[in-house]
Amino acid sequence: MSAIMDTAANANRQAATIDSATAGVAAEAAIVTPLTPRPVLKIANRRSSMPSWLMQIIAPLLGLAFLVLIWQIIAMSNSQFPTPMLTLQEALKLFADPFYRTSPNDQGIGWNILASLQRVAVGFGLAALVGIPLGFMIGRFKFLSSMFGPIISLLKPVSPLAWLPIGLLVFKSANPAAIWSIFICSIWPMIINTAVGVQRVPQDYMNVARVLNLSEWKIITKILFPSVLPYMLTGVRLAIGTAWLVIVAAEMLTGGVGIGFWVWDEWNNLNVPHIIIAIVVIGVVGLLLEQMLVALAKAFTYEQVSS
Repeated sequence: MSAIMDTAANANRQAATIDSATAGVAAEAAIVTPLTPRPVLKIANRRSSMPSWLMQIIAPLLGLAFLVLIWQIIAMSNSQFPTPMLTLQEALKLFADPFYRTSPNDQGIGWNILASLQRVAVGFGLAALVGIPLGFMIGRFKFLSSMFGPIISLLKPVSPLAWLPIGLLVFKSANPAAIWSIFICSIWPMIINTAVGVQRVPQDYMNVARVLNLSEWKIITKILFPSVLPYMLTGVRLAIGTAWLVIVAAEMLTGGVGIGFWVWDEWNNLNVPHIIIAIVVIGVVGLLLEQMLVALAKAFTYEQVSS
């Protein structure tokens, strides 16, 4: 029995020796063999060495160069389409005397632009006089919102040119009919944006006004107007762009003096370079009008409206 127990004890000691030797080899291997680190992808934050102001100049110039290149390719494939150089030569001749006047139907492009801007100013001004106060009332009083909401939703999607025959029928003249079309297309953005701005005034402001027992006039002038001004100017900016789009199409249909009629008259004369010049002029004038209103919004509103 003692021999068996000695044999078992020896076996246990041998197993322990083997385990300790194995652990030592494993530890030594862990010390000798270093862990291979995983490759880390380092993405370099490459910054352009070009100054930001120079980038703002070069990028638009490259865009214009690309547009002129496409224009030149189209002109090379179509002999009736004028080249950029030919159009530039015609533009220099045209703007050498933009305010000539030989007859009521033969006037320089400057007079046509001024006539269109005058119609836009009248129609847009009337829309502002009606649309902004109406938007304040719709946003302020829930009853008026429920009353005028369906009407606005019904009439807003109608094309502005669809209102032109109504204007001709009512006013019996082309010029008031064109102003009417501008009025009806400009009023919706002003009403909607002003009403939304009034409805988004924080309720805490109105509670303070109620506690102070402010009159309705003071609520409008001291609380609503400063809060609604960003929304209102956004509606004005949208309206002026729409008005400038509509006047060109309306003048093509009504005739008379205006940049739209001038484009249509040049098409009847098959003077394609003048049509392209008019397209550029329309775009430049529309851009200037929008930038003026953006500058006005930045001057009188908070910074989030500048976007």
